[in-house]
Amino acid sequence: MNQITTAIAGLDIGEPIFRGGLTVFPLLSPEISDLDYLLLGDGLREGRVTVREVSMGGSVPDLEVENRADRPLLIVDGEELVGAKQNRVANLTLLLPAGKTTVIPVSCVEQGRWSYDSPGFQVTNRMHFASGRAERYASVQQSMRSEGTRRSDQSRVWSSIDDKAVAMDAPSETGAMSEIFERHAATLDDYVREVEAAPDQLGAIFAVAGGSYGLDLFDRHATLAAFLPRLVRSYGVDALERRTEGDTAAPASAARKFLDRLRAGSFDDHPAVGLGRDVGIAAERAIGGALVVDDTIVHLTGFSNPRAGHAERDGERVYANYRQRRDALHRRQSDVA
Repeated sequence: MNQITTAIAGLDIGEPIFRGGLTVFPLLSPEISDLDYLLLGDGLREGRVTVREVSMGGSVPDLEVENRADRPLLIVDGEELVGAKQNRVANLTLLLPAGKTTVIPVSCVEQGRWSYDSPGFQVTNRMHFASGRAERYASVQQSMRSEGTRRSDQSRVWSSIDDKAVAMDAPSETGAMSEIFERHAATLDDYVREVEAAPDQLGAIFAVAGGSYGLDLFDRHATLAAFLPRLVRSYGVDALERRTEGDTAAPASAARKFLDRLRAGSFDDHPAVGLGRDVGIAAERAIGGALVVDDTIVHLTGFSNPRAGHAERDGERVYANYRQRRDALHRRQSDVA
């Protein structure tokens, strides 16, 4: 995928911003696309888009999106949709055709509710928290390669939300991911105020205390500016959990090495849901993917060590079960107290 390797090689890394265990490196490029599309939040607010359950009974991994606009509709991986029978997040980035209704792949982020809260969905000012987003994205990539679907490991999505809720002292009667963000809203807003988009910025690398890295790159500045606050909150949740008093900013050399690993990875290509192609990236200690439309990279994302936190046994990576992880988190909190 020459356009992906070329795009990554052409990025400049700007001056980082550091706050409380989170380092944000701006990704700068003068290249912008001429694709014309509508953002999901704008379409919903303007009444040109409706997101609903696929039927009155609903289907956990699917939602129906009606795009009545005269432009394609952009939905970004990890965007949260709240309402209807339970809250969901988009499983990957999609560009849906104008004037059509499309069924999209999603994951549930509210395990304990399956009843109508509203007829349809609205978007929020947050996204799937970064570590959960990375795990979900890895499972979606695997299902795309092995089965041709875009399903997540839903049980793992729920389990990671449970783990994060325990770690962040954010219980919810319905197991809603939203409670984690609402519980720490003031601190997450402090992160957002520290990070402003530069005029020629198309993306960012996010480095979280402990050494995990993430990347989001868009085709134009306006899209990056619209999503940057949500991305900062997403990585901010992980930074809040992992930060310590001795944390320092991640070095730019490590951010560049992360980019280089993605650029050196192997690529696979699949027809997208909607317009374009889904390109998966498998790299050394990293994964990634991109939505490519007419040779334009609409959105490129990547994560280092997406399976970090798994137990290793006999040379294989396996999940510790949920009860073991939960009990371990309770023990750590008791030790701190």
